[in-house]
Amino acid sequence: MSTITPFTGVRSPAAKETLYEDELARGLCAADEAAFAAVYRRWGALVHTMATRSLGDTHEAEDVTQQVFIGAWRGRDGYRPERGPLGAWLVGITRRKIIDALAARTRRLTLIASAAHDADARRYDEGAPDDILDRVLLVDALSRLPRHQRAVLCMAFYEDLSQAQIAERTGMPLGTVKSHARRGLHRLRQAMEQGLVDETAA
Repeated sequence: MSTITPFTGVRSPAAKETLYEDELARGLCAADEAAFAAVYRRWGALVHTMATRSLGDTHEAEDVTQQVFIGAWRGRDGYRPERGPLGAWLVGITRRKIIDALAARTRRLTLIASAAHDADARRYDEGAPDDILDRVLLVDALSRLPRHQRAVLCMAFYEDLSQAQIAERTGMPLGTVKSHARRGLHRLRQAMEQGLVDETAA
């Protein structure tokens, strides 16, 4: 594999930068892992800053940054230099991933609000089934999980995806998905058991 190094000829700083970015773009399109690593070093901080400012959450911004560069690697064949520089292409991917993250956040909040509304509407109904309480406890417990664990379990619960499918969608190794699922389920069980104890006491 080639090693990407900045140009050292007698050129203006702007020209050097442009030529270096062009070289990185060619390397990325050629599936050069060294070039991809250099692309990440060059634009990773910018992507993370954009995500943090838009989402207001460092951990969520880290997820988005990872998704941006996974998406760039997988979609490298779609990059067209004549349409704009590589940095602008990455910024475009970042904006789409931020929108996706905000939409996912909205869906989670809507689900939680819906469950809470159902619980409030039937709170004084003596015949209300126990599954309403279970649903509220489950949604509340899910919302408290670490981000990766919550994402894995939501895809498994609500989209009926297998762990292999989750790994394919997220780009995480299968072993990591299994670890998040196992730890997440363990925390869910503990949280729901505690919730049932609290509800009984109340």
